[in-house]
Amino acid sequence: MPQAIPTTLAAEVESLDEADLLPFHELLDADMVDEALKAEKVRFNHCIYTPIVTLCLFLSQVIDPDHSCRASVARLIAWRVFRGLRPCDEDTGTYCEARKRLPSAVVRRLVHETGRRGAAEAPESWLWKGRRVYLIDGTTVSMPDTPANQAAFPQSRTQKRGVGFPIARLAILLALWTGLAREMAMGPYKGKETGETALFREMLDAREAGDVVVGDRCFSSYFMLAELSRRGVDGAFRMHQRRKADFRRGRILGRGDHVVRWIKPERPDWMNEAEYARYPDMMYIRELRYKISVPGYRASDLTVTTTLLDAEAYPASELATLYGGRWHIETDLRSIKCDMRMDVLRCKTPEMVEKEVWTHLLGYNLIRRMMSRGAAEAGVAPREVSFKGALQTMTAFQDALRWTNKEERSRLWAALLAAIGGHRVGNRPGRVEPRAIKRRPKPHKLLTVPRREARKRLLKAS
Repeated sequence: MPQAIPTTLAAEVESLDEADLLPFHELLDADMVDEALKAEKVRFNHCIYTPIVTLCLFLSQVIDPDHSCRASVARLIAWRVFRGLRPCDEDTGTYCEARKRLPSAVVRRLVHETGRRGAAEAPESWLWKGRRVYLIDGTTVSMPDTPANQAAFPQSRTQKRGVGFPIARLAILLALWTGLAREMAMGPYKGKETGETALFREMLDAREAGDVVVGDRCFSSYFMLAELSRRGVDGAFRMHQRRKADFRRGRILGRGDHVVRWIKPERPDWMNEAEYARYPDMMYIRELRYKISVPGYRASDLTVTTTLLDAEAYPASELATLYGGRWHIETDLRSIKCDMRMDVLRCKTPEMVEKEVWTHLLGYNLIRRMMSRGAAEAGVAPREVSFKGALQTMTAFQDALRWTNKEERSRLWAALLAAIGGHRVGNRPGRVEPRAIKRRPKPHKLLTVPRREARKRLLKAS
C-alpha cells in the first residue's frame, strides 16, 4: 500500500529520518527542514510526493551526475521497493508538478541555514583576525529557450531570435575559508539595474557588523563602501578603472599605502534624492598598491581600496594576502557551474529556474560542509580539500549510506569523511598554464536560424 500521509510535518520529517531517503541527513537534519517547511506553511495533499520526498529528489537530482527527472523518479522507485512499499508510477509528470508546488523560499531558507551553521562551526583559526570574510562576485547561467524564460531573462542582443538562449545573472556571496554560499541574488543579464552591484545591494541588509567583504573592481564605488560602513561591515575591493590613485597625497602609511578623502559624487540615475541625501558628503578610504610578480598573472600592479584604515591592526602585507584570496570565488563558481553543471539549467519557467539555482546552492553547501568536517578530521584547512574529489566521494557513498542500517552508517560516515579529507588540492607554486585548449571541437555546423525554420528548409530540400 502507498505510504500514508503523516499527520504533522514533524512526523513527516521523522519518517524521512528513519527511511533515509536523503543521503547525508546528518548535515541537512530533520529539525532544519521541519522549520523551513513550517515557516512557509508547506503541505501537499499527496501520499507519495510529500514536501520532504520532493525536496530530497530535487536535491539528489542536482547532485547526481545524471540531472534528469527520470533518474530521480527511478531512485524513488528503488527506495520504495527497498522499504517494502509499492513502487510509484515511473512517469515524471507527477514529480515535476510536485517540484512546482515546493516554494523557492523553503530551499532558500535551507541554503541560509546551512551557511549559517557552517559558519558557526568554523574554528577561530579559520577566521581572519577574528572576523568572518566573504567573497562576492557575479556569473551567468543559461536555460531552455522557452517564451517564459525569454520574457524574464532575455537573451543577448548579439544573437538572433530563436537561435540564442535566455541568460540570467547571479551575484553570489561565499565564505572565504569554507566556500559556503551565504546569499544569492538573481536577475536578467541585461536591462536597468541588473548588474552585479545592483544584485549585491539586495544582500546588504543580511550582513552583520564585523564582517569583511572582498570583491573585484566593479564593487569599488563610493556608495557601496558607504553602504557597508553604515552597517559596520568593511570592504576590500580592487580600485575601479576610472579612479586614479595619487600616493603623494593623503595620510601616508607606507610605500604605496595611504588614507585619502573621497568626496561624494553626483547622484546616479538609479538613486532618488532622498536616498542620495542619506550618504555622507565625504569618507576616508585606504588605498594600497602592491606588485604581483607571479608568472602568468595578468596584473603586475594592483591597487586595493578598503575601509580597513588601521595600518597597525591591518598591515599592508596582510591586506594584500587577504585580497589574494579573492581568487577562490572564481574556482568556487567554476565548481558550481562545471562540476555540478549549473551553467546550463533545465527548467522551462522562470519560477522553476530560480528554484533550480537555489537547489544547486543547497547541494553545494552540503558538499562544502562535508569538506569542512573532513578537513577538520584531517587537521587541514577546507581550502586544501578538493571540491570535485568530495563530490565524487559523496556520489560513490550515497547509495551505501541510503541502504545500510544505522549501525553500519556511522562506520561509513567516518570512512566518507576520511576519504574527503584525503583528496587534497595539488600544491603547485609558480604554475603557469596557457589560457587555451588543445582539444578541437567537433566540426558541427552552427544553427543560425530558428530550429522551426531549419526543419522547413530540410523538408523542402528533400
